[in-house]
Amino acid sequence: MRVFNRNRSLQQMAAIVSISLVAGCSLLGEESSDDAKPIVVGTTSAPSTLDPAAAWDGSWELFRNIYQTLLSYPNGATDPQPDAAKSCVFTDSSNRTYKCELRDGLKFSNGDKLDAKAVKYSIDRIRTINAITGPNGLLGSLAGVETNGEHEVIFRLNKADATFPFVLATPGMSLVDPDDYPARSLRKDDGIVGSGPYRLRSYEEGKQAVLVRNDNYKGFADRKNDAVTIRYFQDSGEMVKALRAKDIDITYQGLAADDVVDLEGKGAANEGLQLIEAAGSNINYLVFNPKDPVSNKLAVRRAVAQVVDRAAIAHKIYKDTVDPLYSMVPSGLTGHTTAFFDVFGDPDAKKARKILSDADIKTPVPLTLWYTTDRYGSDTGLEFKELKSQLDASGLFSVTLKSRPWNAYVKGYQNGEYPVFGRGWAPDFPDADNFIAPFVGEQNALGTPYPDKRITQVLLPHSRQQSDRANVTKDFEEAQQILVDDARLLPLWQGKQYIASSEDVSGGERSLDPSTIMMVWELSRKTSW
Repeated sequence: MRVFNRNRSLQQMAAIVSISLVAGCSLLGEESSDDAKPIVVGTTSAPSTLDPAAAWDGSWELFRNIYQTLLSYPNGATDPQPDAAKSCVFTDSSNRTYKCELRDGLKFSNGDKLDAKAVKYSIDRIRTINAITGPNGLLGSLAGVETNGEHEVIFRLNKADATFPFVLATPGMSLVDPDDYPARSLRKDDGIVGSGPYRLRSYEEGKQAVLVRNDNYKGFADRKNDAVTIRYFQDSGEMVKALRAKDIDITYQGLAADDVVDLEGKGAANEGLQLIEAAGSNINYLVFNPKDPVSNKLAVRRAVAQVVDRAAIAHKIYKDTVDPLYSMVPSGLTGHTTAFFDVFGDPDAKKARKILSDADIKTPVPLTLWYTTDRYGSDTGLEFKELKSQLDASGLFSVTLKSRPWNAYVKGYQNGEYPVFGRGWAPDFPDADNFIAPFVGEQNALGTPYPDKRITQVLLPHSRQQSDRANVTKDFEEAQQILVDDARLLPLWQGKQYIASSEDVSGGERSLDPSTIMMVWELSRKTSW
């Protein structure tokens, strides 16, 4: 069992290996922000909304660059650092009172003042609206927000929570102008008034967002360009075609495995392009519904865990652009283990048969697996076909596959309709807590109650008392062992992050924060070789 030092391993996670596809070309060159031509970023992850109170999803990628948060991640940082705030600190030893002092002279992009009242308004608004798709679930430890003058904001917590600074650093806690965002309802138009490095000049839903420098911004971001246009694509192939045609300068989210492999190759099609590989922290996993008469049986779940071949999925379907994952906490974070491998070892149908036989469960076991068709990339369908093939080939299961588009899919699992279903998870913040806490408890992000008292009432509360996150290893190791014993959640793989770009664009290797959200202010055009 491997134990990771948090700071060291997160630095490793943030470290990036760059693969040049042009002989003799360096990723780094002289940079300039004087070129007026905007850098064009391509991604398959379009925002679902422009209102932070309604978004706990990939919309955060846009928010990070237009809105501002009290804390964020400067390049190279692995812990939240002040951004709109000048300083933030716990003022008590119990981690229940957190105080932030704002920078002087903060303004929103429209010139309105950003003061302590605006911060309180932004956080209170999230809680008041409590949108089903919003980030209020991150604020479970918050009792209330107070202000002291124009610059001081005090957060009172209802329990010790050393992860609260990480919560404040998520784009879900974006600060909004009280004069432009209703207190009790979501903003309906396609406008944004933020205080981040850029302002939104124009927006076409599902097509593009045009960002230009926000002259009112005060924060740590050192902008290396004056304008960025983000174009939204339906699939990876279309995006790569645009890159090769020089219609975009760099890709962000959504490169499919086949496209990554093609971009790694030599040849005329890749001339002038470079591929950047980074360790990722997004994970993919299966969820077993405890209310289903089949998947609620421990022996069934453990037998599936004994049969599934993660390495085959990673190699055959994802062309080794992902890594097999044997715990819910990914590699690179304190608390990561290989607990599922330690317990189940390599895939073994004979061991799985014994598990079912000892529980007097007749085979083949009928099992329905659900996946979404339009959320996690075009390889998802192939992944589930591979899962079906593995389980059917064991002779122990008879698997039926079903799928739905994301919006309908979410309603289905929230209503408990699926016996077994696939989910992906990109972290809200880079801490093991965020790979366990969202999935346990009577109410959780999966809509499937998981009321484990040892995790929810002992291990998580104890870990949140520890300001030094290196001291939480034992808590998370035990929590993950409980997850293995229950086999209610079955981790499959951990993603890697790939960025493809034109050779004349620099900064891609610096542009990902610890949650792998792109900081587009790091991008620039090279002016010499």
